[in-house]
Amino acid sequence: MLRLENVTAGYGGKPVVRDVNITIERGELCTLLGLNGSGKTTLLKAVSGLLTLDSGRCFVGEMDCTGFHEHRRARFISHIPQRHSKMQGVPVLDVVLMGRNPHLGLLDSPTKKDLEQATETIEKMGLIELIDEDFAQLSEGQKQMVILVRTLVQDTPAMLMDEPDSALDFLNRHRMLAKIRDLIHSQGKAGLITLHDPNFALAYCDRLILLQDGSVIGELKMKTATKDSIHGCLALIYGNIEILEHGGRYMMLQGSG
Repeated sequence: MLRLENVTAGYGGKPVVRDVNITIERGELCTLLGLNGSGKTTLLKAVSGLLTLDSGRCFVGEMDCTGFHEHRRARFISHIPQRHSKMQGVPVLDVVLMGRNPHLGLLDSPTKKDLEQATETIEKMGLIELIDEDFAQLSEGQKQMVILVRTLVQDTPAMLMDEPDSALDFLNRHRMLAKIRDLIHSQGKAGLITLHDPNFALAYCDRLILLQDGSVIGELKMKTATKDSIHGCLALIYGNIEILEHGGRYMMLQGSG
């Protein structure tokens, strides 16, 4: 569903990610794990078109999206950035409806069907009481949830998410990631997400992809993962760690010394 071939990208002629090859299947949620500066955000920007590729290609299905302009690419790939744009005086419903823009013509307005889809999605995500609120007046966590709803309404085959849980408290992080996972699985989308905490990746993602110094250095399929394989994989990045197992679930603890 989403395939990156030899993707190299960076800033000012200096590559940050180099020759990255990743394939994500339909209905699979993958996470990029790496320390700060490893290139996770740069890779998502390159795939979403916010950053021009130095080399390589990006496919959604059999469609090569590498050279697409922003409006056309947004029909195939959606992107939740770490920081969203400031919108003063814009109701939540209108923010969510912006997700339909890639599917509209230049002078078209959202249809009744678009409005119904936006309202239903807001309600499903438990935000119906905010539908008429000013987006700018929401808490950072609420804003992040609204941006997720906008992305769902955009309805693309591939979804890129850069730490979408960063502004949420512990409980709401679990709720958001569970909803993202269930959506990816039920609607057969390809999801690529960056997470700061590897324990959330272990709990909610189908596959872990490790990025270091702009290159993929390993990956782990959770369906077949063992305690030892998880330890060996995550130790490549996090060094001295301990893996705990309980009821088929795993947790990483940072070792001492």
